[in-house]
Amino acid sequence: MGFIEAIILGLIQGLTEFLPISSSAHLRIAGEFLPSAQDPGATFTAITQLGTELAVLLYFRRDIVRIITRWFQQFGRQKGAHAEVIDRSHPDVRLGWLIIIGTIPIVLVGYFAQDYIRSVFRSLWLVAIVLIVFGIILGVVDLLARREKSILDLSYRDGVIIGVAQMLALIPGVSRSGATMTAGRALGYTRPAAARYGFLLAIPAVFGSGLYELVHSFGEPEGAYGYAETGVATVVAFVVGYAVIAFLMRYIEKRSFLPFVIYRILLGATLIVLLSLGILNPL
Repeated sequence: MGFIEAIILGLIQGLTEFLPISSSAHLRIAGEFLPSAQDPGATFTAITQLGTELAVLLYFRRDIVRIITRWFQQFGRQKGAHAEVIDRSHPDVRLGWLIIIGTIPIVLVGYFAQDYIRSVFRSLWLVAIVLIVFGIILGVVDLLARREKSILDLSYRDGVIIGVAQMLALIPGVSRSGATMTAGRALGYTRPAAARYGFLLAIPAVFGSGLYELVHSFGEPEGAYGYAETGVATVVAFVVGYAVIAFLMRYIEKRSFLPFVIYRILLGATLIVLLSLGILNPL
């Protein structure tokens, strides 16, 4: 039964990680309805996210290689009459710096708020409220925001603001992609630009968190799922996650986030009803 549950959770992780509906909230809720009826836990969530981030690496591999190459070229000396001069004003170099700088807020808060992340933040009451509130914020911002800036226009100020927004994703229900896309839209970026930067920005934070949890899980008592089950869930999340990225990037070219907003509100409201009736345990 453990492997079946792990496959289901991996499927959920892959389906929800990149949509602005919060994968961590869905894993937290789904755990209550599986036969084991338990929270998969922050460690399981962080490790399975490695699978979805591998999907990001594969899907955006050309962007990532170009950004890394340009970023390192700024430190080298150009040779030859036709050599291209690379400095910090180059969009790819700037994007590389922004991914580094924008990751700092979530790293600091994630490290110092571990106790809250593993306890208070996983309350289903909090998850329900956050789903609704941040869903409404996403809907309003997406409706009213300007749609003129591309990722090439990304400034250091805007990149840091979006990085701070990513920090909120430590609370299940906020959604990493939802938070970064909301901030990006509020700053006037197109949906594809906001999504692309948000996905790239998540890479160091998610890999760092996942690897940290993986290393610290060695020698500790196994949580809700063992290494084998967690590994299976991670592989499933990778495969499904890649398909979802491809779908979402095509979808937001011409469509709004409204369906996701409605879904968040309905899910949050349903969760409140179930908690109020005592059907679900908030902790």
